Amino acid sequence: MALASIGATVSLLIYLSLPCSNASGSPAAGSRRPMVFPLFLSQPNSSRSMSLLHRKLHSKSLPHSRMRLYDDILLNGYQLNKLPFLSSALSDLDRTYHRSTCRYYTTRLWIGTPPQMFALIVDSGSTVTYVPCSDCEQCGKHQDPKFQPEMSTTYQPVKCNMDCHCDDEKEQCLYEREYAEHSSSKGVLGEDLISFGNESQLTPQRAVFGCENVETGDLYSQRADGIIGLGQGDLSLVDQLVDKGLISNSFALCYGGMDLGGGSMVLGGFAYPSDMMFTDSDPDRSSYYNIDLTGIRVAGKDLLLDSRVFDGEHGVVLDSGTTYAYLPDAAFSAFEEALMREASPLKQIDGPDSNFKDTCFLVAPSNDASVLSKILPSVEMVFKSGQSWLLSPENYLFRHSKVHGAYCLGVFPNGKDHTTLLGGIVVRNTLVVYDRENSKVGFWRTNCSELSDRLHIDDSAPPPATLPSNDSNPTLNTSSSLPGGEIQIGQINLDIQLTVNSSYLKPRMEELSKVLSKELDVKSSQVYISNLTSKGNNSLIGIVVVPTEPSGFFSNVTATSIVSRFTNHQIKLPDIFGNYELVSYTLEPSRKGARWVMKNTIVVMAIVIVAVVVVGLIAYGVWLMWKRKQASNPYIHVDEAIVAEQELLPL
Repeated sequence: MALASIGATVSLLIYLSLPCSNASGSPAAGSRRPMVFPLFLSQPNSSRSMSLLHRKLHSKSLPHSRMRLYDDILLNGYQLNKLPFLSSALSDLDRTYHRSTCRYYTTRLWIGTPPQMFALIVDSGSTVTYVPCSDCEQCGKHQDPKFQPEMSTTYQPVKCNMDCHCDDEKEQCLYEREYAEHSSSKGVLGEDLISFGNESQLTPQRAVFGCENVETGDLYSQRADGIIGLGQGDLSLVDQLVDKGLISNSFALCYGGMDLGGGSMVLGGFAYPSDMMFTDSDPDRSSYYNIDLTGIRVAGKDLLLDSRVFDGEHGVVLDSGTTYAYLPDAAFSAFEEALMREASPLKQIDGPDSNFKDTCFLVAPSNDASVLSKILPSVEMVFKSGQSWLLSPENYLFRHSKVHGAYCLGVFPNGKDHTTLLGGIVVRNTLVVYDRENSKVGFWRTNCSELSDRLHIDDSAPPPATLPSNDSNPTLNTSSSLPGGEIQIGQINLDIQLTVNSSYLKPRMEELSKVLSKELDVKSSQVYISNLTSKGNNSLIGIVVVPTEPSGFFSNVTATSIVSRFTNHQIKLPDIFGNYELVSYTLEPSRKGARWVMKNTIVVMAIVIVAVVVVGLIAYGVWLMWKRKQASNPYIHVDEAIVAEQELLPL
């Protein structure tokens, strides 16, 4: 016991001597420290070292969350640059924000009770997860409605404390993030239940996120609602889940290819392929994920480069939220020269934007990306261990937006900055595992659209039937809640767009209703289709899903599961109904009070009716008794009756 006390004292002194994190989010070597301020309303965890030991001992038995990715191709090519330290290269980086074929990847998260859905950019270079707040006066129009804290019974603001930036009233914690392309996001920190979808083994969990009050720049105009932060930092969603002991200290991203988009994200560990290639990642170098790149080969030939060219200020950074790749000037010049030499038989053409001198080629008469590897050279990234990571042409080219069968180089010089930045283009159709526990990053070439089938990731485990309790929230309205603080949902309304004509669909509505009830594992009487309208060659329908009696409500998780089946395209419709897309949905709380009033009204009416009947029967009985009594009296003739004479009044 004495040794334990001494050890605890020494650990506390060391802990207090650690430098604080940079509040602005700017990376600084060795700046990461354990979380100090009480962001979580659950019971505090043990020390960081014990937490790390716990992860190593139990990481194999922890669940994971697999989430579908969606890729969005942007006509004006917006992307974020999460590296604010690249200010010297702004003139070079800004040119990427106007390219014509940028794409970013989003996933779906549900926040609050009942859950509100958001499409968030997957970003390994950001730490804070944030969405627009309902009271935001300077937020753009995005894919989904703003988050409404007042509509969530499980929401709590993060109260001001000594370890966070506070508002002027010293009541609530604030966050602020600024990016090199002059975008910014700021707002307040809140905590609520976050759900990960129907394919997740992970239950909905309480987590801290940003509720935006102000957006500027491209953040204001983007289609996605916000960002999911997967970086290394106290507010990172990954760090929060890991610190709670819910997942192992790892996550993975798999971006789809040029023709087959989408992909997968996995929070937590799973069985990695045995032939996955790993390279070291130094967490002390910066708060961003880096790899130990030492060289590049084009068509099997090494570029004549000093390996120190990749050892600049922050090394080689992997950033899933950046679209393209950026090399130090010396490395870019050598790479471009080697590529041009190999592609010399191809006709060179102007880029899609005349403002920039993009390197573009007319490759084939069609837009079929599968022919690229037969015409253009492969590229290899060589690591310190001597292993190499093979890139196909789709990992360094983007499709020309104006010329059919033309492609442009998606690698650019980084100006005066010596950092190498590798964006999403270089990891297309590549499973990237960020093994933070062992400070490694792994690469495995695959078809990301078939990842779960190839790796046998367990998709069958549905979310649990109950949500975590929220005993620390004294303001939770339990009048319509289940044990554990779960909201009762009385009706699910979904607006679905189908790629078939409404006149074709109209006589098949009953068949569609039966298919939907079967896919949702509910009774046919629980699914109603209404509001069939035409939208060009497509149809827009309203689907209403109601619970069965006598329960009369869906649980929060069941409702989330039903909605996520549509968002994750798990509903299998016959070909005659074409493809479908979830346009919007609403969850209506259970009208328990209304049902109570109706039931009690019926009871009262029944009592009144019974009372009227009883009173009527009694009155009828009294009348009968009176009649019988009258019948028992003897009849008296008129002349025998004694009648008092009445005196006539004088005229």
